[in-house]
Amino acid sequence: MTDSSPDHQPAPVVIPRHAWQALVVLLAGMFMALLDTTIVNVALPTIRTSLDASEATLSWIISGYALAFGIALIPAGRLGDRIGHKWVFFTGLLLFTLASLACGLAQNDLQLIIARVVQGLAGGMFVPAVTAVIQLLFPPIARGKAFAIMGSVIGVSTALGPIIGGLIIEAFGNENGWRLVFWVNLPIGVVALVAAAILLPAGSERAPGTPSGGIDWVGLLLISGGLVALLVPLIEGEDQGWPLWTYLTLAAGALLIVAFGFWEVAYTRWGKSPLVPPKLFRHPAFTGGIVLALVYFAAFTSIFFTISILWQAGLGHTALESGLVSIPFAIGTIIGASQSDRLAQRLGRTVLVIGVSLVTVGLVWIWLALLLIGPEITNWQLLPPLLIAGLGSGFFIAPNAQFIVATVDRSEAGAASGVVGVMQRVGSAVGIAVIGSVFFGTLVVAGPGADAVAAGFTDSATAAMGVSAAFSVLALLLVFVLPKRVAAGR
Repeated sequence: MTDSSPDHQPAPVVIPRHAWQALVVLLAGMFMALLDTTIVNVALPTIRTSLDASEATLSWIISGYALAFGIALIPAGRLGDRIGHKWVFFTGLLLFTLASLACGLAQNDLQLIIARVVQGLAGGMFVPAVTAVIQLLFPPIARGKAFAIMGSVIGVSTALGPIIGGLIIEAFGNENGWRLVFWVNLPIGVVALVAAAILLPAGSERAPGTPSGGIDWVGLLLISGGLVALLVPLIEGEDQGWPLWTYLTLAAGALLIVAFGFWEVAYTRWGKSPLVPPKLFRHPAFTGGIVLALVYFAAFTSIFFTISILWQAGLGHTALESGLVSIPFAIGTIIGASQSDRLAQRLGRTVLVIGVSLVTVGLVWIWLALLLIGPEITNWQLLPPLLIAGLGSGFFIAPNAQFIVATVDRSEAGAASGVVGVMQRVGSAVGIAVIGSVFFGTLVVAGPGADAVAAGFTDSATAAMGVSAAFSVLALLLVFVLPKRVAAGR
């Protein structure tokens, strides 16, 4: 006879100590990868003067990292399934640390771009292992807590990037400070590598929901070639005066992406595991959702690219002052992210609508402030719109992938999640490429003197922020393709 008395409760799930220790190691790597998506923004103007770098180089430093990161995500996850996530994480983290060293040692813009691309590839290698190992180490009842901690680390690392970068450059000067912005990864990386070798579990067990099978190398080559072919003219076109090769390269990129689609269909018919399963696109809402991911990340990633260059190169503020401008956005993001899961459960898709609406209001407000106030604008005048935009970004970023994945069958969730991650990074790369082209393409300094420089840079920043705001408006329209609710247990 079963004891059904109130005193007879199921034994609580005990999470082994080694699981929490492994989580700390994994999140140290995650912290490094995401810190580097924002910490470099405040260093861009000093890199420009120190290396005599072109405007296109500044876009490559951000876009090259994001695109390489995104391209590596899916094959790295597949490789981890086959040989074990521990050593994929370790190898990626080692390469990331070495690439960070190379970034700081760069003597010209080409060396820095190459090192940043390698750094992005390395980040894309080890980040999928973080979620995979969490799924292996933590039972479902405790997994939510582990992922919540991971979400907090993502928010904090992204938010702290500009502030830490500004403090480093302020303390060590323009010439050496930007190099130390990259070298801040070195002590974290060395400690994390030692800890990963000792604390992470070995084995090649496949995390639930991840696809099996070999890596679709032809598909990877086609999509990588297509994305690079689209990105190169977007970044270099304005600087080069849009010669014929830029248009031919754009056309070649489009053709390679079409060829990728046909290849994936054929690869699936042969009974193999494609890089991007074509069956996902049988769901129109999923297609709309990944376009949303691309457009939203294009909008919000580009904000501080514009503000950092305006604040330092245009208005003559220090890197630290530029970093401090981002504090309201950082605070808003942390507050919004901390409440997003609870609000998503209560409000469903409405939390995403509110989030993107707040980001749109914030960006339009910044655009109007730049347009109406001009070079006399201060950080206090940007405080309210950046706080509003940060709050909206926090509401959106944490739950958005869950709602996009909810548009497909549960059996397809693992593949869909991987595609969403890639599209977010591609969106970041495209956003910086487009905004950089608009910013520097409209930059005209009419005469000598600081006032002329400030006026020219403010006009360009206004145009660039207008494009970011337009991306955000488009994202707001696309939110409505997502389901109103996510089924429990998805």
